[in-house]
Amino acid sequence: MKNLRCIVVDDEPLAVKMLEGFVERTPFLELAGSYNDPVLALSEIRSKAPEIVFLDIQMPDLDGMELSRMLPEGTRVIFTTAFKQYAFESYEVSALDFLLKPIRYQKFLEAAQKARDWFAMKEASLAAAPEKTSVFIKADGVLRKVDYADLLYVEGMKDYLMFHLRSQRQPLVTHLTMKAAEDMLPQDRFMRIHRSFIVNLEQITSVSAQGDLKVGDALLHVSEGYKDAFFEKVL
Repeated sequence: MKNLRCIVVDDEPLAVKMLEGFVERTPFLELAGSYNDPVLALSEIRSKAPEIVFLDIQMPDLDGMELSRMLPEGTRVIFTTAFKQYAFESYEVSALDFLLKPIRYQKFLEAAQKARDWFAMKEASLAAAPEKTSVFIKADGVLRKVDYADLLYVEGMKDYLMFHLRSQRQPLVTHLTMKAAEDMLPQDRFMRIHRSFIVNLEQITSVSAQGDLKVGDALLHVSEGYKDAFFEKVL
């Protein structure tokens, strides 16, 4: 796992210097910045999006609790404070840990390791996430779940698309562009073959040398501008 980038925010210069030293001693941490001004810190945190912020609570202009609620989604907090009464509130804002000043390096290291374990689990969870197998299409005023395996091809008609399915004779009609449909369908399973058609590659039952495809009961043609890419992918 890569090093965790962190930012230190504390209005006390000595506290900042101490935490900078702790970060430098910890092999899997990388200091991305340290700030005495919480307002400036917030701008930098949003710009740099570090994994961890070591954050004091009682600071002028913007306290740590308020700041913690404004952080980017992927940034987590370890609070560093001299005031024990904030411990419960810190967990309400999903802090990873709460370090009470004066902070010993051993406690700092335990909190940093907790953060490292949290990000490692998050990374493993994302890697193990099941492959997406369906898409939701808005048709007739409701969102319809369409399995990729059920979708034969998409046909464009001006500002509308028709999603042709194996499971029903009538296509689903939705107000979308072809580009939007290309973006929402996985490129390893679907391919644009014409200005007006996107085809499910797994549903093609035959291909002629001229680029005529049999998909379900339909006969579709690969236009000249798409032929090279199509034959390179399927052959």
